[in-house]
Amino acid sequence: MSFSLARYLLNLHLSFSSRTASTRATNNHGYILLAPKVNTTKFTTTAILREEPQKPSAEELLVVVGGGAAGVYGAIRAKTVAPNLKVLVIEKGKLLSKVKVSGGGRCNVTNGHCADNLVLADNYPRGNKELRGSFFNMHGPMDTMSWFVDRGVDLKTEDDGRVFPVSNSSSSVIDCLLSEAKCIGVSLQTGKVVTSASASASGKFLLKMERRTLKSVELVEADYLLIASGSSPQGHNLAVQLGHSIIDPVPSLFTFKIEDAQLIELSGVTFSKVIVKLKLENVQRNIPHLTQIGPMLVTHWGLSGPAILRLSAWGARYLYTSGYKGKLIVDFVPDLHIEDLKSMLSQQKNRFLKQKVLNSCPVELRLVKRFWKYILDREGLMGDTLWASVSNNSLVSIANLLKHCTFEVKGKGQFKDEFVTAGGVPLSEIHLNTMESRIQPNIYFAGEVLNVDGVTGGFNFQNAWSGGYIAGSSIGRVAGNANLEGAM
Repeated sequence: MSFSLARYLLNLHLSFSSRTASTRATNNHGYILLAPKVNTTKFTTTAILREEPQKPSAEELLVVVGGGAAGVYGAIRAKTVAPNLKVLVIEKGKLLSKVKVSGGGRCNVTNGHCADNLVLADNYPRGNKELRGSFFNMHGPMDTMSWFVDRGVDLKTEDDGRVFPVSNSSSSVIDCLLSEAKCIGVSLQTGKVVTSASASASGKFLLKMERRTLKSVELVEADYLLIASGSSPQGHNLAVQLGHSIIDPVPSLFTFKIEDAQLIELSGVTFSKVIVKLKLENVQRNIPHLTQIGPMLVTHWGLSGPAILRLSAWGARYLYTSGYKGKLIVDFVPDLHIEDLKSMLSQQKNRFLKQKVLNSCPVELRLVKRFWKYILDREGLMGDTLWASVSNNSLVSIANLLKHCTFEVKGKGQFKDEFVTAGGVPLSEIHLNTMESRIQPNIYFAGEVLNVDGVTGGFNFQNAWSGGYIAGSSIGRVAGNANLEGAM
């Protein structure tokens, strides 16, 4: 079977799927449901070799590699702009799997506290310079929020700017996206991997797709290709096959492993505001972003929380080259000057001379007793020590520990299933105003397959929504113009 025949048969299947989409029902959430799925046509390698070429359909085809946030959002947008364009999404696993686990299963849709695009762009360790242009002007956080609200997903913005569904369930977002995709005729296929891609002389793309569980192969000819496969090697391999380069991906957004038995005993203790600073042997110059401020959490293996995750994102490549080893300096009382802290401790001593230090931490510090004990243990003060026995030098040392507490970083921990990487297709190889390749026409990229990653707080999903929307809009316009020209 030729590539043309494969595409012809696929088009027949997609046409049939599109016609069955007219049988719809509305559930009690107001979402549109698609009628039962139609079985997918299979092609085997032997059949491909024996069939005679057939004339391909005149209708154009977009294949989207990756059924995550960027891929599904981009597919919906392309089909919306160009209703006659056939759109096929190929996903090797489960659709929208990262959306499901994001925000502890609540789905951190975006961030609602960044109306200024310059401020918004500064939340992307990779991409902060490039995204300061028109990228978020074309589709920003408010546009994303409006899109979901218009389709029945009520949203709420929390104090730190994170946006979640009012339902506190990622299912609300997933159901909305899948219902919208199926309603407008986007074909969603799972359990398949696009293993190779090449551009033909006619400018079309010859794609080889394999099922994960069955020994079957499909060959498809696509007019447009949107690679939105996240950090998966699949998308990187396809990009290289089509002439692109790849910046080697390394982990971003991870926790720090700290070898400190006494600290581990504090697992579960949180700090609403700390300043954390990372010092690495291979980084001699001062890098402002290696100092972060925000909440921090003690875990059973070390330190986590927004401040640590942001620090890991900005320091991702430096940490990778240093073997994830370095010094972390924490200021536990960032709103107090060191001299004011010393004075506070001295006053505490004078007021409570006959009380145990352990039982009378200055209330202004708002420290839990377990952590106060940790500080005293590091200073060598026993639990029954009275304030009267504490020397002025010890007071200074306690103040220094609270302002400059040093921990040895011994490794990293993965941030659960919300795995993010730094690396991918360089932004210099695409047009950010269309998401189209600068190397090969009609190839588009969106999401984490690019060398873009954000800090925690909804920024990675916003990159996916924005990139998918822009790519889908661009593909839809090109496809629409092609159809108009073909009809003339």
